[in-house]
Amino acid sequence: MAPTTASRTVDLSDPPEPYLSFWRERRVCTLTTLRPDGTPHVVPVGVTYDPEAQVARILARKTSRKVVHILAATGTEGPGARVAVCQFEGRRWATLEGIAEIRTDPAEIAEAERRYEERYERRPSPNPDRVLIEIRLTKALGKT
Repeated sequence: MAPTTASRTVDLSDPPEPYLSFWRERRVCTLTTLRPDGTPHVVPVGVTYDPEAQVARILARKTSRKVVHILAATGTEGPGARVAVCQFEGRRWATLEGIAEIRTDPAEIAEAERRYEERYERRPSPNPDRVLIEIRLTKALGKT
């Protein structure tokens, strides 16, 4: 029996089509942030992946724990917080890792809403407290 690899690195500058296709499917994902004590906080989220910009985007309420964790880490870890987003179905899985920052620019939020609607086939509910979690990707892993 051939040995298996726990993680399979994907080239961020040239991800294969099956990986891109998997990220276009309508899937609930998870976001992992770190609490101030270093323990992981994992929550379900909707994620859009922009391979050309090497960015993932998540819409969130500005008072959510995930946003609080990212803001708390920003400055202590540098210009953002280390995070990971993941999705899976059966044996197929994909993870994107990177540095998250909170964006409040209305134009950036509107673009993220457009992308969310495209992937999830529904418009996000209006939310005056909405912010954007933008993740500058540093690593991609998966088996698709």
